[in-house]
Amino acid sequence: MNIKRVIAWLLLAFIIFFIVTQPETAASLVRSVFSGLGDAVSALASFFRSLV
Repeated sequence: MNIKRVIAWLLLAFIIFFIVTQPETAASLVRSVFSGLGDAVSALASFFRSLV
């Protein structure tokens, strides 16, 4: 079996385990990741607006 496939399955199993055992922490983590992505997109938009 391909090692990348094994690692992907193990990662997926860990994510599911984390969500099932600690749903509040998992939700907080997802919220913070999306918040960080939103901040990054906002900063890029501000940069491109300043170019014009």
